[in-house]
Amino acid sequence: MLPDVGGKAANLGELASAGLPVPPGFCLTTEAYRRALSASGLDEVCEALKSTSTADLPGLNLLAGRARSLVLEAGLPSDIAAAVRSAYQGLGNEAPVAVRSSATAEDLPFASFAGQQDTYLNVVGVDSVLDAVGRCWASLWTDRAVTYRATNGIDHASAALAVVVQVMVDSVAAGVMFTANPVTGKRSEAVIDGSPGLGEAVVSGAVNPDQYVVDLASSAILKRTLGDRQVEIRSVPGGGTERRERAHQERFANDGIQPCLSDRQIRELAGLGRLVEQHYGAPQDTEWALDANGKLWLTQARPITTLYPLTTRTPPVPGVHAFLNFSLAQGLTRPLTPGGLAGIRLIASCVAGTAGFAIPDPRSGPPPYYEAGQRIFFDLTSVLRSRVGRKIVPRVFDVMEARSATLMRGLFEDPRFSVTIKTPLKLIRHVAPVAAKYRVPELILRGLFSPDAAMQRVERLNSDLRKALAVPAQATAHQRIAHVQRILGRELFATVPQLLPLPLLGFALLALVGRMLGEQASYDELQTVIRGLPNNVTTEMDLALWHLASQILEDPDAAASMAGQTAEALAAQYRDAELPAVAQSGMDAFLHTYGHRAVAEIDLGMPRWRDDPTHILGVLANYLRLQPGAGAPDEQFRKAAADADQQVAKFVARARAISPLHALVVRVALDRTRRFAGLRESPKYNLVLGLAAAREQLLLVGNELAASHRIERPGDIFFLDLDAVENALAGEDLRGAVAEHRAAYEQELRRRHIPRMLLSDGTEPEATAAARAGQRPGTLSGSPASSGLITAPARVIMDPVGAHLEPGEILVAPSTDPGWTPLFLTAGGLVMEMGGPNSHGAVVAREYGIPAVVGVPDATTRLRTGQLITVDGAAGTVSAEREPD
Repeated sequence: MLPDVGGKAANLGELASAGLPVPPGFCLTTEAYRRALSASGLDEVCEALKSTSTADLPGLNLLAGRARSLVLEAGLPSDIAAAVRSAYQGLGNEAPVAVRSSATAEDLPFASFAGQQDTYLNVVGVDSVLDAVGRCWASLWTDRAVTYRATNGIDHASAALAVVVQVMVDSVAAGVMFTANPVTGKRSEAVIDGSPGLGEAVVSGAVNPDQYVVDLASSAILKRTLGDRQVEIRSVPGGGTERRERAHQERFANDGIQPCLSDRQIRELAGLGRLVEQHYGAPQDTEWALDANGKLWLTQARPITTLYPLTTRTPPVPGVHAFLNFSLAQGLTRPLTPGGLAGIRLIASCVAGTAGFAIPDPRSGPPPYYEAGQRIFFDLTSVLRSRVGRKIVPRVFDVMEARSATLMRGLFEDPRFSVTIKTPLKLIRHVAPVAAKYRVPELILRGLFSPDAAMQRVERLNSDLRKALAVPAQATAHQRIAHVQRILGRELFATVPQLLPLPLLGFALLALVGRMLGEQASYDELQTVIRGLPNNVTTEMDLALWHLASQILEDPDAAASMAGQTAEALAAQYRDAELPAVAQSGMDAFLHTYGHRAVAEIDLGMPRWRDDPTHILGVLANYLRLQPGAGAPDEQFRKAAADADQQVAKFVARARAISPLHALVVRVALDRTRRFAGLRESPKYNLVLGLAAAREQLLLVGNELAASHRIERPGDIFFLDLDAVENALAGEDLRGAVAEHRAAYEQELRRRHIPRMLLSDGTEPEATAAARAGQRPGTLSGSPASSGLITAPARVIMDPVGAHLEPGEILVAPSTDPGWTPLFLTAGGLVMEMGGPNSHGAVVAREYGIPAVVGVPDATTRLRTGQLITVDGAAGTVSAEREPD
């Protein structure tokens, strides 16, 4: 009944129908609201709001004020007022009631809208009730409610308000109860906040409440914290409420402050919460009240919208499991489309199958593979319980995503993850077949002693992969699906163990030089060696785009015609072949080579740059604001390469002072480092090539399904998995399923908080007190990624598509993948929430010589665009001109 009575009334009705204790009352439906305001002029306000930007707060507030005036002037029609009088009298003579707003866009699964509309407590008398109903209607148009709807993409014209009138509970204590821990995410704990008097004191934040944490399974009270009781809100005889400031002496009289609930009442309330959650089948945010007779009442229940979802399947082995967010490890904060997840499941199954794991259904992914919140997770439980796993995996993440490594080590002390695998035999059993099949030892030896031959083999591998990705032009739709499964489930992974050992060898040899020279090789000097690296496909891509910008700047007419244009306008001109000739042909050549890349490119559901060049043309326009010459990206890169060569010569000279053999080893080691370290991007590059090939085939199938009206548009195919695509080819109409999946995906796009790790009971290790204790206040701390010191304005960018970055600004981002790196060429520095010293963004920042700090928790919310900040890439700190909010 949500459209008729709004979220609050619908939930209260659910609770009452389930036999739970809800104060009696009645509801004035949304039809009354619409009829009362049908001729008020609100339609014109709604139209004006459609064209008002969410960033234009003064404009939104002005329109909101106009809407409130129209509502209050309209009043209640006589027949509606008569109905309210009759229903109110049925509650008792002059009964004190609460008059509560119940909006249709309220208490929804993705947005609670808590507190956006008004409630009036202890209303006595029918005239006062009628007045409160009108003010509730007007509160649908408060500044905060209008802004909240605009931010969440909800049509203002579709919003309507019902009004709940309930008998007032004159409570001796009241508050809120979450049936899951909203801070840690733990689903087995209820958190109760309460205070004497009406619940408004707790809900509005006017008081520091008592807090009780209860284990829902055992009813044990795990924690109790008493509030300060500075404020109480009480009902006033005759109507209304009063706010009473309690004196210090009163609050701490006799034996000190007393809990507002007894242990029996706490457990009873937790039991009530269990019933509510069981009824809804999901954790709930409830409001409760305790009357003078000791009876508990429920006055609200709504979903806890901030909890991160649990994994979509349950681990087969009982007990608590620990999951690593692999999406974040890949620099991806956004969710993946259903088609993108289906592609990753095939690739993961191929990896696991090659390592000797049993894969019952490749389309479902291997046993350690999980999904939560439409993101990729892997079960790390066996790693945490393995002595070898504890030594190796956190060290890998120290340089890949350092905060995740810290969280892993934090779980070492948890008895639920105690070591049970004490030998490396299990690991060897799975790694050895892969190493043997792809002749990894031979590849390493070739890299050491015949590097030119090793590079030639890399080129052959890349060429062979491109041939393997080809699909016959006349293939049927079913054959194209089979080719997608072949490409993702067999061809792609084979290149990884044949490429990855070479860059690993390069970094290992750099570490060897550091050990050999000791104090004569500082961290910064070692990092200089891996600047300006050759054979890095991502760097080559970024410099190719800069080279195109340089060519355009050499043509004054071309540069002038493109100056100041939006990315969207440039993209339209490119599609119509109307860009200046040098830009049109240059972009054709760039997209021919790099058009398979994209932002969030591991998701094959994401458009490639050749599908939509808007983003890359926006970056090109950004480059056009720079001038060739000293300080230009290509010059910086050449200088970085020259600095690296000079540093290599210094290391060789220092080694020669020890012995000629030391000099030989250092020279050979650093030569291999320079040759091979840049190849670290090649496995990912080839993976994206394969994903782009699979995407192309699926789009062709999507064309066929759209033509037969099984889906609306060809691109809708990426909101289906392969099984569903085959069902559509068999004749099933999946337009409804696509709409449902697309809505769920767009809901996840709005999620800002993404956990690095997640336990199977919902706990987020990073949210626990122990994890937070290590975070330094004030200056933001992360991992040093690229040395240097810069003070410049910050530019917080959540999505690079359409982003504007002024030359020299410090890019602040949640994470980055190769789709972001064109922005690096004009950035003065880099701050990332995710990553470690050898994560993608850190490596590219070093190659471009810009200071960078990665793994900075909540950087995108604690820093703001335009704020002057200082990035110290060597210390791993970010400081602002004033304390971040």
